[in-house]
Amino acid sequence: MSRRATIAGVGLIGGSVGMALREQGWHVSGVDADPAQCARGIELGALDATGWDSAAEVTFVAVPVGRVAAVAAEALEAAPAGVVTDVGSTKAAIVEAIDDPRFVGGHPMAGSEQEGVEGADPAMFRGANWVLAPGGVTADDAFALVRAVVRSLGAEVVTLAPERHDALVALVSHVPHLTAASLVGLADRRSEEHSAVLRLAAGGFRDMTRIAAGHPGIWPDICAENRDAITGALDDLIAALGDVRRVVAEGDGPTLLARLEAARAARVSLPTGAPPPSELLEVRVPVLDRKGEIAAVAALATELDVNIYDLEIAHSAEGDRGVMLLFVEAGLADRLVAGLEGLGYRPSTSPLVPG
Repeated sequence: MSRRATIAGVGLIGGSVGMALREQGWHVSGVDADPAQCARGIELGALDATGWDSAAEVTFVAVPVGRVAAVAAEALEAAPAGVVTDVGSTKAAIVEAIDDPRFVGGHPMAGSEQEGVEGADPAMFRGANWVLAPGGVTADDAFALVRAVVRSLGAEVVTLAPERHDALVALVSHVPHLTAASLVGLADRRSEEHSAVLRLAAGGFRDMTRIAAGHPGIWPDICAENRDAITGALDDLIAALGDVRRVVAEGDGPTLLARLEAARAARVSLPTGAPPPSELLEVRVPVLDRKGEIAAVAALATELDVNIYDLEIAHSAEGDRGVMLLFVEAGLADRLVAGLEGLGYRPSTSPLVPG
């Protein structure tokens, strides 16, 4: 029997999730405020059927962030035994609003300049980072299910507390988009004075401002939901640009070169994915089989800047205990173990690849 899922919001991301699930044999239903989107989703192979599926094992809510809470509540009611996750690029307000153990906040760090289900691609999430941000009431089984499904789409799962997610995404996603849009706007205004400006806008300018071609309709909601983190990151960027302006104005070549070299080194060293198994350790954490254990451990890992690359839960056949298996970089495992011990856990470690 096919596994069953529902996509609420049949656009670029929702359509891509639907296509990827159907490639694996899932039966996918879809709902959308615009019925034409569902019809087109069926034509393009993103959906099998339309309407809420009461037997859905998982529902992906892929609507603008301002509507996620309301649609997620409807999804939880429509499939009483299923779990619900979302794909919104803000998390704290959404997770706080949906106080249900079957909800897992999520955000795939993937996309396209194309719009709507017409641009959907089942390969969109392969190799992409997909953030899961469980709330304090999120059930461990719900988290584990969503995590397994997301991994099956080819994504690398990163677990973050909702507030931490919003602060980091403001810096690496929201502010870059606003910056790119501002640069394009500046060039466009300059083109009224110098017609050659946009003709010269090739190479680096096009690469840097590519994201400004994304769908603008989602951004007012994002900026409203994540206002504080975005304005804080913008303040930091404005200060950094002001500092660069000073260095340039003073003709301080050595300082400018040092900063550019540091930036180049940081850019080159950006992570491209999980380390190989030989560089990972398994951290085994005995836990009580109760809600919130994953959220507590994930929040601690976030505070310690230890990324959890993989996670499994082994439930005890008897009693109310289980074991959480965390896979982290070997060089950071001791930091996580010490933090867990400080909270009263009794973790142990073992290498993934025998030495």
